[in-house]
Amino acid sequence: MKILLIEDNRDLIQNIQQYLSHEGILCEVAENLFEAQDKILSFEYDCILLDLMLPDGNGLSLLDVIKQLKVKPNVLIISAKNSLNDKINGLDLGADDYLAKPFHLAELLARLKAIYRRSKFKGVDEIHFNEIVVQPENLQASVHGKQLELTKKEFDLLVFLITNKNRVLGKNAIAQHLWGDYTDNLPSFDFVYQHIKNLRKKISEAGGKDYLTTVYGIGYKFGEIPS
Repeated sequence: MKILLIEDNRDLIQNIQQYLSHEGILCEVAENLFEAQDKILSFEYDCILLDLMLPDGNGLSLLDVIKQLKVKPNVLIISAKNSLNDKINGLDLGADDYLAKPFHLAELLARLKAIYRRSKFKGVDEIHFNEIVVQPENLQASVHGKQLELTKKEFDLLVFLITNKNRVLGKNAIAQHLWGDYTDNLPSFDFVYQHIKNLRKKISEAGGKDYLTTVYGIGYKFGEIPS
């Protein structure tokens, strides 16, 4: 899971990043509206953690920006403003959930996972694609019942491909989802090809079909292969 934390409290930022990182979640940060809007328009995220009280304005204004996106991330509002009006306004404007500060990091993680399951997996704990079964909660995947020995990045890649099936994914988009926006400065995305190659090999060795199509000059597409 890749999220964007929009928050200006440095101590809270550090605590959330460290906690989510230990849970295998990639967490990027924006500390004001300007930086947040730039990242939202430039990169794709599974979920946005949105504080309302930011140095340059109200975080609710970003919900109008998010509505215009082709691929819309989920939004979890985290704010010390705990009035009923703030909560209602946020949910009415498109937010998925509201968590008042202070909160336990374990509850934040549980809310994130619940939102992710609802949006990506329609509330179920397993993803099925023909002979491939993925269990995001346990970070496990299997083919014909045989568990795959995947690295964390390979597992995240498989989930990303399945949840975006039949959609052409550029190498840049894959890299950003797995490693964050710092990949913009890398000279090439050869490491994406290597992870794709390793994932293909492990699925094949377990008896699975190759559902990946290389779209030359662009990236990859995961889905049923026409006979």
